Amino acid sequence: MRSHYCGDVNESLVGQTVTVAGWMHRRRDHGGVIFIDLRDREGLVQVVCNPEDAESFAVAEKVRSEFVLQIEGEVKPRPAGSENTDLRSGKIELIAKRVEILNSSETPPFPLNEQAEVNEDIRLRHRYIDLRRPEMLQKLRFRSMITRQLRQYLDAKGFLDIETPILTKATPEGARDYLVPSRTHQGEFFALPQSPQLFKQLLMVAGMDRYYQVVRCFRDEDLRADRQPEFTQLDIETSFVEEEELMNLMEEMIRDLFANVLEQALPKPFPRMSYAEAMDRFGSDKPDLRIPLELVEVSDLMKAVDFKVFSGPASDERGRVAALRVPGGNELSRKEIDDYTKYVGIYGAKGLAYIKINDISAGREGLQSPILKFLPDDVVEAILQRTGAQTGDLVFFGADKATIVNEALGALRVKLGHDLNMVEHGWKPLWVVEFPMFEWDDKTQRWYALHHPFTAPRVEDESLLETDPGRCLSRAYDMVLNGTELGGGSMRIHKTELQQKVFRMLGISDEEAAEKFGFLLQALKYGCPPHGGLAFGLDRLAMLMTGSASIRDVMAFPKTQSAACLLTDAPGAVSDEQLKELNIRLRKLPGAEA
Repeated sequence: MRSHYCGDVNESLVGQTVTVAGWMHRRRDHGGVIFIDLRDREGLVQVVCNPEDAESFAVAEKVRSEFVLQIEGEVKPRPAGSENTDLRSGKIELIAKRVEILNSSETPPFPLNEQAEVNEDIRLRHRYIDLRRPEMLQKLRFRSMITRQLRQYLDAKGFLDIETPILTKATPEGARDYLVPSRTHQGEFFALPQSPQLFKQLLMVAGMDRYYQVVRCFRDEDLRADRQPEFTQLDIETSFVEEEELMNLMEEMIRDLFANVLEQALPKPFPRMSYAEAMDRFGSDKPDLRIPLELVEVSDLMKAVDFKVFSGPASDERGRVAALRVPGGNELSRKEIDDYTKYVGIYGAKGLAYIKINDISAGREGLQSPILKFLPDDVVEAILQRTGAQTGDLVFFGADKATIVNEALGALRVKLGHDLNMVEHGWKPLWVVEFPMFEWDDKTQRWYALHHPFTAPRVEDESLLETDPGRCLSRAYDMVLNGTELGGGSMRIHKTELQQKVFRMLGISDEEAAEKFGFLLQALKYGCPPHGGLAFGLDRLAMLMTGSASIRDVMAFPKTQSAACLLTDAPGAVSDEQLKELNIRLRKLPGAEA
């Protein structure tokens, strides 16, 4: 139906007759001549319909926005001075010989031929129209380039692209599973995979050696801008490697991706930072190194002060008091400080103490703060010295459980960096390493795996599993870019005895382990090689590389933040017949009519 894409018609075709097809992007009537901008996935071409060609001109008069057209015409140079340098086809125009309407269109729910702010719900409800917009088309094209480049790299390195099951078994750890009832096994359920973790480990047992997969994963969890109930990851596993070799390989892959797709060079090598250092300096295990602000530990200075808000957490082994110096922050108004106080409250902080440094040379008299009366001169001087505070600065304080302080001040650090235009331009990747194996949950009074229960502990820390699990470090590693976790992975446990020991540490009895993971424990007994892997969030990677605010902008058909599909109205009710066939009876929801 066409000889060329619209965007591919250029000056090399001058004098030739071509056929193009696409959507009517814009129509303009100028002095009896009709101009049509025809659009397809490759771009726009300007079509000129002259009244001398009565048949094509009559059809051109009928076309409206988003009509589907097929146009045959001669390629000619545009008149001097009318070239459009923003278009690939901007030096030519197509003189229509034949215009055919292949399909008409109702008026779109939002304009595609102008930059207009459109409610996201409307865009998602009519996603097939939203995706026609050049900026959305370009993002999906870019995502395709990313995937192709990653595949080419891994293929060249000897990795095998192997599919793993979508219908699998529910797991007791991690986020909630999406469950799928089985018709043939009444009363039993499949689960959609949160990741192919166990299957890729089994592939290593099977001797596949190097595996990868661009795979769909599912997690029934609360959503954010960078989370979806179903998402895509690049899943990788390899045998007979140590973490250094694997990390170097993955780092090279990401450098290769940025060089080939964005034509930008990332540093070599990526810096390394321990989890403990990242939390101490940035309050986050995925620090954005483009922001120069850092947390400063002041717990030791606050232990003896006559102010329980500070001395309490400072004396608690699980507490922390940290300071955050904001250069030039003295100019923040009281309202702005109150707004930041409300902001950290989202993360559990009960307040946000501060000191304004009006004149560093005037000592205490040059400071302004409601907490100064609680702090001795030597403590104030030590705080100023340790934080490096100067005239015109402001120092914020967080005092609470370490987890709350880290989360609150870590988030405040990022917000301040953006609000005060402190974010450096460019890409700042790093590896975060030496994660704890476990984290303690006060509510359930038990240990949980910080990554997942198949992560191997450091060899020198294996003895701590039973004696001091809080000090046990893992062989895990996360790749972080500009404050976003691109991918996380670890070396895996490859011996049955060690895997059983970790299960017991997590409160998983031998009986439960046999029921849930018996196939894995059995496989480990048959010569499982040392192995490790990593999974990259493909949606997040595309979001970062395209400069999008949300992963929804780089997914063809995303869900909303309530995990609903506005396009198809999913999830939806199913018939009583379907439920009966699955032997399922629905409970009445609270408030439902009897």
